[in-house]
Amino acid sequence: MSTTTMTLSDSASSTLVARRAMIDSQLRTSGVNEEYALARMLAVPREDFLPADKAAQAYIDRAVMLGEGHLAAPLFYGKALLEAAPTPSARVLVVSGGTGYLAALLAPLVSSVTEISAAEAAALQGAGEYDLVMIDGAIEQLPDGLAAALADDGRIVTGLLLRQVTRLASGRKVAGTVNLQPVEDMGIPVLPAFAAPRRWTFA
Repeated sequence: MSTTTMTLSDSASSTLVARRAMIDSQLRTSGVNEEYALARMLAVPREDFLPADKAAQAYIDRAVMLGEGHLAAPLFYGKALLEAAPTPSARVLVVSGGTGYLAALLAPLVSSVTEISAAEAAALQGAGEYDLVMIDGAIEQLPDGLAAALADDGRIVTGLLLRQVTRLASGRKVAGTVNLQPVEDMGIPVLPAFAAPRRWTFA
């Protein structure tokens, strides 16, 4: 019994050390210094959102790709939290990348979190329910139904695939329209459910 307890304790301690190293070497050095963002990323173990055979990759500085979905790089989540600036009264819709990690980061910071899959989001017919939409991945286009889920003056934070480059982007709903503005280039897994229709071109 004592041996098992020691092993579990050692494991928890080592992953805490890994999270602290992630914060110091990946987040702080890239401008993520706000306490609320760092506290949440320290509190939530990334390995809990990965299958056992991928757990060792939890704190690398790039995305961990899964059979169905991904866990994006720590920097994406840190920067997304800063851009979102969540408030205690916010009603948040999270479009999952397949792990639930982003929703877990947000939950204590806001009033409510509703999580849906990328496929559900692509087919959504919204009704202005949410103050904040966060998409765990890069999109080529924002479906009208998902934009409609934002309340007036609501904000969206997402990855954006633009000319084959992924960027963190954000936007605000004004007069029923959402315009996404790129914030920073970074590697972000692309969500195929949000692919833009392909256009014919002449060779």
